[in-house]
Amino acid sequence: MSTHVLRCDGAPVPIALAAQPMTQTDAIPDTGTIDELLPVLAADSLPRLIVLGEDAALATVLTHLMRTERLHVEIGYVPIERTQGSRVYQVGSGNAAAKLALEGRAQQTPLIRDDRGTVLVGRAVLTGPGGGKLEGEAYVDDAQLFSGRVRAMYVSPTLELPGVSAAVGHGLLKRRLAGRAAQLGTPGALVTRDGVRAERTVPRSSFYRHHEPWLLVR
Repeated sequence: MSTHVLRCDGAPVPIALAAQPMTQTDAIPDTGTIDELLPVLAADSLPRLIVLGEDAALATVLTHLMRTERLHVEIGYVPIERTQGSRVYQVGSGNAAAKLALEGRAQQTPLIRDDRGTVLVGRAVLTGPGGGKLEGEAYVDDAQLFSGRVRAMYVSPTLELPGVSAAVGHGLLKRRLAGRAAQLGTPGALVTRDGVRAERTVPRSSFYRHHEPWLLVR
């Protein structure tokens, strides 16, 4: 097995990964750097790339693999602290996550993307302009999630099928639905994906399960 670590934004290196081949990159990995690693990994029949970073880093890697049709690469995820993505995929954090990324087995996992071709790893938060209340109508598959105004809409991947979980509300009062796709129509929504806020509002937003899974090591 060919294993390589992509260290994002100078993240502290867990002891379990100290002896592994490693490449430095930014908090949001440069796709050119990823492309340089892929031929090295391709020399092995079981390539494994370990992403040492945050949810946005993993989302960038998966987005690039999806767009370049390379989802056969096994992916280990090692966040230093717990993230929304580590909770969804149950990989832990720090050295425990590092050991799992090295010793675990790759499992087919639903890959969730949006209508702009960007992968979602942890959570998307949709609000109105300026972070105000969200106005519109949303469906998960054929079931209506809400119509009118809500504080925010939350979308996350799920470890198992159908793949998408969407919710509105607050705390224990959330209304939550699961399905293959979540779709929102609105006068204007501001979308924050894996902690990265979009620069402009949008009149519609969709998150759905890609036709191919990704290979999560866990």
